[in-house]
Amino acid sequence: MKTPKFLLPVATAGVLALTLSACGGGGGGSTTGGGAGGGDAANNLDGRGPITYVQGKDNSNVVRPLVEKWNAAHPNEKVTFKEQTDQADQQHDDIVQHFQAKDASYDVVDVDVVWTAEFAAKGWLQPLKDKMAFDTSAMLKPTVDAASYKGTLYAAPQTSDGALLYYRKDLVPTPPKTWDEMMGMCSIAKQNNIGCYAGQFSKYEGLTVNASEAINSAGGAVLDPDGKPSLNTAEAKTGLENLAKAYADGNIPKEGITFQEEQSRQAFQGGKLLFLRNWPYVYNLATTEGSSAVKDKLGIAPIPGKDGPGASTLGGHSMAVSVYSKNKATALDFLKFMTSEETEKFYATQGSLAPVLGSLYTDAALVKKLPYLPVLKTSIENAVPRPVSPFYPAVTKAIQENAYSAIKGEKPVDTALSDMQKSIESAGSGS
Repeated sequence: MKTPKFLLPVATAGVLALTLSACGGGGGGSTTGGGAGGGDAANNLDGRGPITYVQGKDNSNVVRPLVEKWNAAHPNEKVTFKEQTDQADQQHDDIVQHFQAKDASYDVVDVDVVWTAEFAAKGWLQPLKDKMAFDTSAMLKPTVDAASYKGTLYAAPQTSDGALLYYRKDLVPTPPKTWDEMMGMCSIAKQNNIGCYAGQFSKYEGLTVNASEAINSAGGAVLDPDGKPSLNTAEAKTGLENLAKAYADGNIPKEGITFQEEQSRQAFQGGKLLFLRNWPYVYNLATTEGSSAVKDKLGIAPIPGKDGPGASTLGGHSMAVSVYSKNKATALDFLKFMTSEETEKFYATQGSLAPVLGSLYTDAALVKKLPYLPVLKTSIENAVPRPVSPFYPAVTKAIQENAYSAIKGEKPVDTALSDMQKSIESAGSGS
């Protein structure tokens, strides 16, 4: 989404898989000491030698050229790329199985932003401090926060992602800045016999993203700063009610309840929507594909909030070192190489992946190739991660099931939020 990426035409399947890779199936359970790893975190800090890097399918051919470049410069510390599937839950469960077995061969792993807390709480990730310190000073703060757990950095931010509002600039010359303003423009959609607004409201990880955005953008929060559910608030009610009311009013078209990323993109690209909330990967497809009905009519803006830009759900991936790795010094150097300015530019141009370095969002050459970057920076700077919890799989299930029922009108918003609160509390108590 994965959880949560953008693409040039070459990268559609692989990048979208990375965008959505927040599913995080299985792997709940109790913590084991917040990074202590039974003493493993103190071992092999000076170790150098070959390592293995584990990441999901490299359909956009981003990883292989980088590994080849590293290997040419480090013949005694070569990296083997272990390519996983493009299914997020399979990626997650594969990593969990190897960590549970204390497998030293998974030296560096690519983690979705919502996996960091779970893996760190179980003591599987090497804290990036002291001898393993990693400099994040040039990186966008939300990406660093997402790579941290309980105040400690456990992963190196690698790529990011944030939501954008796509709109028909031929019908709406000035994009809406607030949710209410956008809803007020739905009369324009009716006049043109098209749907007004869509996001991703099918019952899957994308709904967690969209529901969290709605709640956060209204000033609420799914979890409070202590990680406890905070859904019985007026702000949370306003956020979820915004979606439920829009669906009941028809401002979110009826078919919108079935939309994942691609269905919503295709609807907008086919000229059937006035507004679309989606990831930056849509931009290139909507402006280059021959079948696009909006290629010359496409506007981009931050998603609207209560009184200005909304709180996008933060997407992206980080790189973490396993506490069981025998060659942690090499692993740390590889993290630095894979997040350098040169590499971050390559992510953007080769895979249309969002950089984590703030300076690249005003890089003239990059902005010329990817004109949405300045708007995306606003999105990421205002972004909020999906709920940070060691019990994320149970948390996202609670959000999806109850938000879906509320939007469809099967359950009152108050009841849906109360049920969501209770389910998340149960997950945290282990019951």
